[in-house]
Amino acid sequence: VSGAATPPAGPLDAAAEARLVRAAEEAMRRAYAPYSSFRVGAALLCDDGTPEGRVVSGCNVENASYPASICAERSAVAAAVSMGLRHLVAVAIVTEAEVPSSPCGICRQVLVEFAPRMPVTSATTAGAVARWTMDALLPAPFVPDSLARG
Repeated sequence: VSGAATPPAGPLDAAAEARLVRAAEEAMRRAYAPYSSFRVGAALLCDDGTPEGRVVSGCNVENASYPASICAERSAVAAAVSMGLRHLVAVAIVTEAEVPSSPCGICRQVLVEFAPRMPVTSATTAGAVARWTMDALLPAPFVPDSLARG
């Protein structure tokens, strides 16, 4: 993907992952989920030119007109892009579920646009954790190169 940051070599280091999970949990607590009661927080690590990178978070925002709702991951991506940050390095997601939740299909498509191989960490407030990479979650993505007309 043009302009995407180079993904980290191997999994995200423990300190960076913990930083993202904390930010995602804080965002989850601010979620607006009056219909599903399924609060989700997401935090992105963005390459902003500093050694530690910048963390940008988002939460799910539901709406009585369900299609108008936005997932936490897309909320975080929109916040990052609006801040001029387009080099996404990693994402963490936190829910109150018993089992860690992977990003939905729409969020996978949005995340892969910016970082097709980035690490994804999903944690629960009970302490369960799952880890993937975007290319494992969406192995044959539709990306900007898919628009080539030969």
